[in-house]
Amino acid sequence: MVETVLSDNRRAIDRIYEQRMAALSNSGQRDVLQGGRRGVEKESLRVTPLGHISQRPHPSALGSALTGPHITTDYSEALIELVTPAFGENWELLQYLCDLHQFVYRHIGDELLWATSMPCSVGADADIPIAQYGHSNIGRMKTLYREGLGARYGRMMQAIAGVHFNYSFPAQFWPVLAAAMESRHAGQDFISSSYFALLRNYHRHGWLVLYLFGVSPAVCKSFLAGRTVGLSELDRATAFAPHATSLRMSDVGYRNKNQAGLHISVNSLEDYVRDLSRAIAMPYAEYQGLSPQLSSSLLQIENEYYAFIRPKRVARSGERPTKALRRAGVEYVEVRALDVSAFDPVGVNQNGLRFMEAFLALCILKDSPVLQREEQLAYDANHVAVARRGREPGLTLRHDGRERSLQDWATTLLDEMQGVCELLDAGDPTRPYAAALAEQEAKVREPQLTPSARMLRELNDGKESFFDLALRMSATHKAYFLDLYPPNGQRLEEFQSEARESLREQAAIEAADAMPFDEYLRRYLAD
Repeated sequence: MVETVLSDNRRAIDRIYEQRMAALSNSGQRDVLQGGRRGVEKESLRVTPLGHISQRPHPSALGSALTGPHITTDYSEALIELVTPAFGENWELLQYLCDLHQFVYRHIGDELLWATSMPCSVGADADIPIAQYGHSNIGRMKTLYREGLGARYGRMMQAIAGVHFNYSFPAQFWPVLAAAMESRHAGQDFISSSYFALLRNYHRHGWLVLYLFGVSPAVCKSFLAGRTVGLSELDRATAFAPHATSLRMSDVGYRNKNQAGLHISVNSLEDYVRDLSRAIAMPYAEYQGLSPQLSSSLLQIENEYYAFIRPKRVARSGERPTKALRRAGVEYVEVRALDVSAFDPVGVNQNGLRFMEAFLALCILKDSPVLQREEQLAYDANHVAVARRGREPGLTLRHDGRERSLQDWATTLLDEMQGVCELLDAGDPTRPYAAALAEQEAKVREPQLTPSARMLRELNDGKESFFDLALRMSATHKAYFLDLYPPNGQRLEEFQSEARESLREQAAIEAADAMPFDEYLRRYLAD
């Protein structure tokens, strides 16, 4: 009886998806899915030529990390973050990211950008310098927040790098989707609700991203700092999991026990903001008396909550993310699950971006019932299982309360994406989205084609440690960018001008600050 009900529910969900796809196809707008805005935030550790984390400050030639629009830092002073604007075409985004790398490499001397997500050889937490943003109130707050992260979780975890993919659907998509869903309105409330439907389906199906693009199956033993985390020894310097895809996204990386019991609902914008606000206001005994930090609550601010994907709205100056969402609704989503690819100089490639765009379209078009807490926990556990064991033969995941093989489920999802890719390819005889999808289908049929399998194969075939391979790839990437000719002179001049302007802007902010820091912090954290 239970099996019959589950089958009926699944068929009903499939019918809804088919009806929505038909509505898009018959809308008379061939470009209904085309022209979405996409951007990337790519993190990289600055390291010495010998592969040790840089102890130098963020180079002033790159501008201010506080106010620079495209070059900043994340947790560490050595963890550069490159932020692209939003583009309507993937090639534009990748060209801009390439230009950013060229500019950075011209101003970091003999240093390298580490080519992988998992860090280089690090002796101790103290070797990871916390990012500094000057003596303005907002700059001090950003540094204090990072000091709190280090005190709570250790600095080592914060030195992990990733690629974040930001995406918003094109304006012409929303009225067509509203008509397909028989909604009378296609305004901001409908858009926010639809993005939350996408978030729920990403919780259900986002493990597929880790399987297809995870490229961190091994780590330098120095990162573990003596922790026993169930990994095997590849060599004296390298630990690995034989079937792992993304140790970065597993309990070895970003997952932590203190947030394990934290439930943030993605059933609606109201639920999401409510739960995050509660976590920020909730006293947490383990953090009482811990110093330095912004507060002793379970979360200092919203960004401390680590999620595979986040709803976003560009915030005004000094505005917290939850307040921005309350004010104007969801503007785009930020997918945070992509590893930095050692095999791509900019850390990501065009086929990967095309797939992510199509996959997010699948997630917003499929029916997305509300998630009960137990369901969300089960689906999130699937992500961790795939991160740790994604290429394990016969691996099963929890789906609708029962076990389903990863290969079967992945095949179904990729089959469903065929129609999405046809819409994205409309008018392009080269069918780039279909080609990107075919590349991922091959990885499901043959796990050895995944980048995580390639990483382990290169480690074994080359008899290299993880550290040696990553250092070699980092040097290769630097040579690639410095040898690119001709450089985009106009773009490099733009970056130089932005760097100078950002330093002036930081100085102006610092000069204008009159409010005591304690009062500034109180007002910022006030609900």
